[in-house]
Amino acid sequence: METLEKWRNLCGVVKNPKRRFRFTANLSKRYEAAAMRKTNQEKLRIAVLVSKAAFQFISGVAPSDYTVPEEVKAAGFDICADELGSIVESHDVKKLKFHGGVDGLAGKLKASPTEGLSTTDAEKLSQRQDLFGINKFAESELKSFWVFVWEALQDMTLMILGVCAFVSLIVGIATEGWPKGSHDGLGIVASILLVVFVTATSDYRQSLQFRDLDKEKKKITVQVTRNGFRQKLSIYELLPGDVVHLAIGDQVPADGLFLSGFSVVIDESSLTGESEPVMVNAQNPFLLSGTKVQDGSCKMLITTVGMRTQWGKLMATLTEGGDDETPLQVKLNGVATIIGKIGLFFAVVTFAVLVQGMFMRKLSTGTQWIWSGDEALELLEYFAIAVTIVVVAVPEGLPLAVTLSLAFAMKKMMNDKALVRHLAACETMGSATTICSDKTGTLTTNHMTVVKSCICMNVQDVANRGSSLQSEIPESALKLLIQSIFNNTGGEVVVNKHGKTEILGTPTETAILELGLSLGGKFQEERKSCKVVKVEPFNSTKKRMGVVIELPEGGSLRAHTKGASEIVLAACDKVVNSSGDVVPLDEESIKYLNVTINEFANEALRTLCLAYMDLENGFSPDEAIPASGFTCVGIVGIKDPVRPGVRESVELCRRAGITVRMVTGDNINTAKAIARECGILTDDGIAIEGPVFREKSQEELLELIPKIQVMARSSPMDKHTLVKQLRTTFDEVVAVTGDGTNDAPALHEADIGLAMGIAGTEVAKESADVIILDDNFSTIVTVAKWGRSVYINIQKFVQFQLTVNVVALIVNFSSACLTGSAPLTAVQLLWVNMIMDTLGALALATEPPNNELMKRLPVGRRGNFITNAMWRNILGQSVYQFIVIWFLQAKGKSMFGLDGPDSTLMLNTLIFNCFVFCQVFNEISSREMEEIDVFKGILDNYVFVVVIGATVFFQIIIIEFLGTFASTTPLTIVQWIFSIIIGFLGMPIAAGLKMIPV
Repeated sequence: METLEKWRNLCGVVKNPKRRFRFTANLSKRYEAAAMRKTNQEKLRIAVLVSKAAFQFISGVAPSDYTVPEEVKAAGFDICADELGSIVESHDVKKLKFHGGVDGLAGKLKASPTEGLSTTDAEKLSQRQDLFGINKFAESELKSFWVFVWEALQDMTLMILGVCAFVSLIVGIATEGWPKGSHDGLGIVASILLVVFVTATSDYRQSLQFRDLDKEKKKITVQVTRNGFRQKLSIYELLPGDVVHLAIGDQVPADGLFLSGFSVVIDESSLTGESEPVMVNAQNPFLLSGTKVQDGSCKMLITTVGMRTQWGKLMATLTEGGDDETPLQVKLNGVATIIGKIGLFFAVVTFAVLVQGMFMRKLSTGTQWIWSGDEALELLEYFAIAVTIVVVAVPEGLPLAVTLSLAFAMKKMMNDKALVRHLAACETMGSATTICSDKTGTLTTNHMTVVKSCICMNVQDVANRGSSLQSEIPESALKLLIQSIFNNTGGEVVVNKHGKTEILGTPTETAILELGLSLGGKFQEERKSCKVVKVEPFNSTKKRMGVVIELPEGGSLRAHTKGASEIVLAACDKVVNSSGDVVPLDEESIKYLNVTINEFANEALRTLCLAYMDLENGFSPDEAIPASGFTCVGIVGIKDPVRPGVRESVELCRRAGITVRMVTGDNINTAKAIARECGILTDDGIAIEGPVFREKSQEELLELIPKIQVMARSSPMDKHTLVKQLRTTFDEVVAVTGDGTNDAPALHEADIGLAMGIAGTEVAKESADVIILDDNFSTIVTVAKWGRSVYINIQKFVQFQLTVNVVALIVNFSSACLTGSAPLTAVQLLWVNMIMDTLGALALATEPPNNELMKRLPVGRRGNFITNAMWRNILGQSVYQFIVIWFLQAKGKSMFGLDGPDSTLMLNTLIFNCFVFCQVFNEISSREMEEIDVFKGILDNYVFVVVIGATVFFQIIIIEFLGTFASTTPLTIVQWIFSIIIGFLGMPIAAGLKMIPV
């Protein structure tokens, strides 16, 4: 934050800081949020200490004197919101015990820990919402249009011009009377108002677009038990008394208490800044809103929601923190500052030259002591011209064009199923050179089914033949298999409210549970018959999950495990054979099973191995589940088909110079088979396993990494290492996709983190810059296309704007020095500034992407923003326009036979008209920086057509009808045609310039 502040102070020549830094970080709010985290940390530390102390003499303490408020009693509840809030927030074990523990609280909230809330009674529901609040955070008020108008008026140069206009009105009316004397002043006032309203409208529309995006960002759903059924609900619908199911990677949606679950570890850093994770169990049952589940799974009872939670208060501050400046905004702010300083210098010199010219005239006539009103007005006009040179010279529009273009792109990408969380990601994605993609769910559809199995050493095709398969498996083995499938799972089989059986859980769990059901297993009966002693959920480092259960007969203990087949198989020393007996694993059986695993993998199937072990020596829940000595029950092959359109997208990336690499936790043969199917793995590429990659030295990595196309069996750290190496050693711009909690480090490390909207956990989404809403790889390519489009659109706009800047500056400066008067007046310069800043940005920055964009090479990290081709176009165009205007100034009168008192006014109008038409045609030329054909697809971009049309229309009105205000005079038809031809000639010149190689 300190660097941001320093950098802000460096941007010296800023006409309107309120507007320039509007859509960027709000530093004071950020400091506030940091302070809040610090106090939360203190509060929690003290709360934990106090509750520990309370524990020690809880036995001898009389129950606390809590009385239920009347209105709460009347509604039928036995506890109020404040009491509930204080229990969780201050970790108050004493109060919790007094209210009868978690079950007692559920009773007082009229909810059931097993069935959840009942929402059938609408009146009761609204009473609950009124008393306990709803789970929404306070949002900052939407600024009204007039606030934007006020902010646009804060522009330093416009204020000075306003003062000039005011003085000009007074002096004008005093010397020439009303209405004749008021024209100059009113002209400037009208121009200022026009600029302000156009600017404010553009900014207001942007803020609405950002508002919509913010709403999308906050859509989070959780699994809830309500009315006795598991269902998905938005976190905004949660109420105290709801029972929520949390799994690894979820964000805790509101404050609450732990009901049941296993090995739950919570990361509270987002709330307290404390990095040490916290164990949550029946002894420490407090769950705070906004914290993340790092490991384990549990059910929780919601007690406090919305703005009553610490997280609610923190979020309200954080949402006003804004986005960081994007790299392009930083670059362009720099450009704007430099040019602004040059403009300021020229403006001061111009003013000095004009005033000096006037003094010389007065000296020669000897009237230096006698001043008339007209001369005062002339001085004022000089000052206005100098200020307007600054207006035109400071390209305030540059950084703002970035915001405009990004807002437009983000809105459109939303429709293309990509939600941009950070502005900068949009433009960075345009220069991406590498995409590291997950396999499951991104390249594949994530609809999994078991299609092959090897149970009791028999390989079978499973697809659609559950009952016949059931008869081929020995009775004892079938019982074991069903026990393993239904007890060792993160999923659940439930009956939904329509009475249908529904399977909940990850796609892999769903596929295996489906197999269990097709083998005639009954989920609920199986779960009720065994008591679960310990659960170790799946995580990507161990690549397996396990459970210890107490068997119904005789209470002996058994451990079940399942996971990556080669890892689980290595932990086995026995196997169930075809007759259902347990026999030792010999060399031959191991070889047979390994061959089977590879066969499945080469058919692009994901393989899982199921195994069990009887624990004769007893087991305590604090121990870890044993790592070896298991008996292999069987291996299953799960089909996860490749998404349609992935192969084409990968090909498109290759043509665009973007390398696609697949990083997956799967078996290397499965990964290779799918990578070939997607077109990722080519003949000269390498597929490597994570453990092998880890062992390589830095020298070996230098040679290896450019060739790696597939990394299988990778751990989160391998992914992180690969990304880091690509970024630092190879200077690549890396985009990474991720869905699990474990991907957060790699998503953070990457230039662009892409999280999956459907399969992704909350933790992954928090770390990502872009959320791919449909989990599809093709959408990632669309994001890259939009990113390039934003980058190139802004380049076009910069090229266009710098041309206008250079010409307007030099024309006014040189003619002021040489003739003692400026051809372009203040009002005219304000109009040119408007064409260039707001309208130009609208026209050029909102050009939609085309497929040509994906045929170029990416810009990469070291690319210059203003390329040599752009300098060539800017300088060429400027020279042409400058020559034309000089020629008109020198020879214009004789060429058109202008004489008489109005000849100078006629000539200046003609120069102004030619200048504007040069800009109109230059704007069309700027649509392409390298291509000759600039009209291709011009009608698809209606904004562009409207802007060009409006510019020409208003130009005609200004010249023909608003002469008194804008110091112009109507032109003849010949002069109009001449102006248009001069403007049009800029186009063949622009085309000729593009032929010059740079």
